[in-house]
Amino acid sequence: MEIESLSIDAVRQAVASGETKATVLAELHYDRIAREDGKINSYLALSRDRAMARATQIDEMAVRGETLPALAGVPVGIKDVLAMRGAPATAGSLILKGYRPPYDATVVTKLETAGAVLLGKLNCDEFAMGSSNENSAYGPVLNPKALDRVPGGSSGGSAAAVAADFAVATLGTDTGGSIRQPAAFCGVVGVLPTYGRVSRYGLIAFASSLDRVGPFTKNVKDAATVLQVIAGKDVMDATSSDRPVDDYVGALSKPVEGLRVGVPEEYFGEGLDPEIRAAIDGALAGLKTAGCVVKPVSLPHTKYAIPTYYVLATAEASSNLSRFDGVRFGLRAEEAKTLSEMFRKTRDVGFGAEVKRRILLGTYALSAGYYDAYYRKAQQVRTLLTRDFLAAFSEVDVLVAPVTPTPAFKLGEKTDDPVKMYLEDIYSVAASLAGICGVSVPCGETRDGLPIGVQVMGRHFDEGTMLRVAQAVETSQREQ
Repeated sequence: MEIESLSIDAVRQAVASGETKATVLAELHYDRIAREDGKINSYLALSRDRAMARATQIDEMAVRGETLPALAGVPVGIKDVLAMRGAPATAGSLILKGYRPPYDATVVTKLETAGAVLLGKLNCDEFAMGSSNENSAYGPVLNPKALDRVPGGSSGGSAAAVAADFAVATLGTDTGGSIRQPAAFCGVVGVLPTYGRVSRYGLIAFASSLDRVGPFTKNVKDAATVLQVIAGKDVMDATSSDRPVDDYVGALSKPVEGLRVGVPEEYFGEGLDPEIRAAIDGALAGLKTAGCVVKPVSLPHTKYAIPTYYVLATAEASSNLSRFDGVRFGLRAEEAKTLSEMFRKTRDVGFGAEVKRRILLGTYALSAGYYDAYYRKAQQVRTLLTRDFLAAFSEVDVLVAPVTPTPAFKLGEKTDDPVKMYLEDIYSVAASLAGICGVSVPCGETRDGLPIGVQVMGRHFDEGTMLRVAQAVETSQREQ
């Protein structure tokens, strides 16, 4: 069976009918990874024994004629910031080298219960800090669509694995754009669920009020299927919502005719690449053809999103990463003579430059005399940004905007300019701060063949409507 462009439905049906076996599909993916991933570097570790054991169970269920679960036999990769029993969990950092968690993240358990075959752990920017996947201690990930380009970050390995057919679906995490931006750069679908919709238990935290787990897939229906599996209340995560999970897959069959699509004017100003603007205009034209009502809206505090995000995210990172000190897990500087020296040397050797930069920024923002001027003020502006979205959603059902200001940029192009790198998140961080849902869906290519994504944002917990509109974009692209 050819594994290029396999969908979840195709895998499940082929396994159920006996056309192929889950074990065969897993081996085909491992063979492809062995042949091709050396030049992309998307996987950090493979979990062959666990994957083949689950695939064998799925094959036995198929032979007995049992009804197969939603992800039966589907090869899935897991971003290496999520705990997976028996596999490394490095978060792309030297400081966690050798750490193997004794438990599974809730989303990992849910995937495996639904029949997914977990192939391994995927490369990422260190502690999910980055927009290019060049900050991993284990080497950068390359974009399968153009090997001289970045795949986006921090979930670059997760996006690249789907784009390169190393997995049918993967999990990533998004703090300020780390699912949507890599999805746009690699030409795949990436979903940011509403904050609290998906459990964060077992996620190595970057910024706890912002981090979210979501899927990468080749099409919108597959994304809806994976989201359906991983969403829901988790007693192990106090921030997870007990709101019932909607039927995301079923919602895709509803027409989009009459839905109101807002276009925020602040997202289409100076700095937006003309080819991206043209592609999004084409996506909007397709939505109009499908019967949507497209109208302009305003999100007036958008210009404050980047500074607000980088105060809050770095402050939370400073707090969260204080636990990595060489005492309990991961790397330890053995040559130290005192406890405080061991702390210092472990963190100096174990953390990369970008992580150190963000810890310093966050510690400064939280320090005495600066807390009110920076952290408290940023929280107040976050409230204003959220109110902007709530006001917009009183007029429209979804918002459509760019994901990134440019297509995938070249490796090394922005590593020496942190501010320029941070501005890659200019269209994604506001949704993260507001806690709303979003999805990046492919909407064309540049003249050089680089993928372009469009961002569809929805109300809190209205992933169903958001995915319906994303599928309408996807359908219009196929028809062009």
